[in-house]
Amino acid sequence: MQEIAPGIHHWTAYRDTIGMTVSSHWIEPAGVLIDPLVPDEGLEAFERADVRPQQVVLTTGLHTRHAERLAEAFSIPIRAPREAADRIGDRLDFEPYTDHEELAPGIQPVHIGVLCPDEYALHIAAAKGAIAFADGLHHYGGALDFFSDDLLGDDPEAVKRGLRERFGALLERDFDHLLFAHGEPIVGGGKSALRDFAA
Repeated sequence: MQEIAPGIHHWTAYRDTIGMTVSSHWIEPAGVLIDPLVPDEGLEAFERADVRPQQVVLTTGLHTRHAERLAEAFSIPIRAPREAADRIGDRLDFEPYTDHEELAPGIQPVHIGVLCPDEYALHIAAAKGAIAFADGLHHYGGALDFFSDDLLGDDPEAVKRGLRERFGALLERDFDHLLFAHGEPIVGGGKSALRDFAA
């Protein structure tokens, strides 16, 4: 686990269900774990914090990962999009959230809903601001990109247009960093990177 900006922590772990390494984040000032897998350091990684985890927040119902394990370890709730209820079913107890609700101090969800109805981004106020993405955008090899067309539904080009439009709307917010469920974070210059991509 690495603190990539004041109060924003990032780590990666292997997700066996999809056969790839994915990213998780901890926004320490807000006590929020985003799409978490347990880090290599184990739960002890959070023990020394001034603010311990207060809730697990999923950006999409696809990212249940180790949510239940962490929620039980810290006796905290799991928050997931209201639209994820059908996808998650009775596999996980969670408290639903909706667009623009304040999940925690400085954490606000923004409905994206293009790839799937339960797709959200999170606007984070800490450390000059950040946007955390679900599956609409990834960052590998230094480049922002969509996933391959075969993962974007029956009309990939329409999905891409819709995502660019929703990402363009995010530019009205204050942020400097980009956080991804898939790929390395962009620390500093994130708004310019997203603006260029959305264009």
